[in-house]
Amino acid sequence: MTKSNEDWKDFLAPESQKVLADILCTTKRHKGAYMQSEDVKVAQLWCAIVELQKKVDSMQAAQEKVEEPFRAIVEIGDTAKRKAIERVLREIVRPTDQSSEAATRNLVESLMKF
Repeated sequence: MTKSNEDWKDFLAPESQKVLADILCTTKRHKGAYMQSEDVKVAQLWCAIVELQKKVDSMQAAQEKVEEPFRAIVEIGDTAKRKAIERVLREIVRPTDQSSEAATRNLVESLMKF
């Protein structure tokens, strides 16, 4: 097998070429560091990993900010669902004593699981 004069990156899909170019571009900010290494290519890869991890951390932080309001919405929905189930069950069952009240609460709890 002989080596071609073409760059291996030319064989990547076009969208992958762009992603790789972006990664290499962000990695250039560490050029002063990786050029000091005995193995520049390996050091450049580690710098790329650092940049990718920063992006992952940033996305996780953004996701956590978005998750909090959605958790609140789900809690509000669960509360409304519980009240609706209790209202319907009380209209149907009309608990008259403590044992039927407890049975109604148990039924509401089991229906909340669905």
